[in-house]
Amino acid sequence: MHEPALFLLQSQPDIQQIQRMLFAIIPLFFVFFLIGVAIVIIPFWFICKKAGFSPWLSFLNLIPVGNLVLLYILAFADWKVVPAAPTAWGPPQPYPPQPPYPPQR
Repeated sequence: MHEPALFLLQSQPDIQQIQRMLFAIIPLFFVFFLIGVAIVIIPFWFICKKAGFSPWLSFLNLIPVGNLVLLYILAFADWKVVPAAPTAWGPPQPYPPQPPYPPQR
C-alpha cells in the first residue's frame, strides 16, 4: 500500500517499476473511456431513433465539436415523428367508447 508513496519519494525512480505501474494503469484508462463513451452514446442513439434520424448520428459525440453539431441538428430539424393525438393530453377515455348523450333529435 505504501509502496507507491515510497516510490515517488525516491530521488531516482526505477524505470522498470514505472513501466510496470503504467502497464497496470493503461488498461484501467481504456475501460473508463469505454464506459464514458457508452454513457454518452447510448442515450443519443435512442434520441436519434425516436426523432426519426439515423441512430449512427450519435457517434458525432466522439469528435470534438460533434456533440454541438448533433445538438443543433436535433434542436432545429423537423422531427419525422407522428404527433400525438389531441386526446392524449386530456383525461383518459372510457372503455368501451360511450355514444354521445343525450341523443340529438
